Amino acid sequence: MSIHENLLGGPPPTHLPDDPGPREALAAGTAPADVAAQYPASSLAWAQLADEAYEGGRVVESYAYARTGYHRGLDSLRRSGWKGHGPVPFEHEPNRGFLRALHALARAAKAIGEQEEYERCTTFLAESSPTAAETLT
Repeated sequence: MSIHENLLGGPPPTHLPDDPGPREALAAGTAPADVAAQYPASSLAWAQLADEAYEGGRVVESYAYARTGYHRGLDSLRRSGWKGHGPVPFEHEPNRGFLRALHALARAAKAIGEQEEYERCTTFLAESSPTAAETLT
């Protein structure tokens, strides 16, 4: 039995393909805006921008960055066979950019009083990856 086998018969976990470029650029100290410009499909770069904006008190800017990362992540998930539901494990490092962007979107939505969006994103995160929901919150 596979460690990721779903005994309830649901969809298998989605594992995004590894794209080390954005991760390595950020780790090397490249500015997140430069990483996002070079790798615009990278949810990780947009999530980093969202985090920095939020920490700087620029909540609306954080919301916009997070939404971009979230949508870029949805595009990647769909290309990887995801059908709109099912596990997106945080343990698989390439999934973390999407999950971070989803968390950042929930956080920013809550901060601007968009309760419905906050609840939707929080539920989506918990259903996609309980580990991400616990780790990022």
